Amino acid sequence: QVQLVESGGGLVQAGDSLRLSCSASGRTFSSLIMGWFRQAPGKEREFVGGISGGGSTKYHDSVKGRFTISRDNAKITVYLQMNNLEPEDTAVYFCAADQRSWFISNMRSEYDFWGQGTQVTVSS
Repeated sequence: QVQLVESGGGLVQAGDSLRLSCSASGRTFSSLIMGWFRQAPGKEREFVGGISGGGSTKYHDSVKGRFTISRDNAKITVYLQMNNLEPEDTAVYFCAADQRSWFISNMRSEYDFWGQGTQVTVSS
């Protein structure tokens, strides 16, 4: 089992930055692929980006150049740095852990463990 807890969400204005954190516990964190997803009201949960144990990253096209995922294996934490936020980024953001794959998947079904989510609201 892996327990995930997100933090750092809030209300910001368009153009602002925000950093989300996801703290993990329960098993060897460095071997996990970690993903960030988001779900806006009335929409499906979508892949934002992910990071492998070795630090390789993958992003959804809509956030490339604005969002950066990093991890600190010593602190068993993964981060989502969000810059130049847009109202369209408003959503509940979830971190997730994949203990089975060898690559970063953008599919929800590949992730085994999920956090409870943190709300990000971007006003125009």
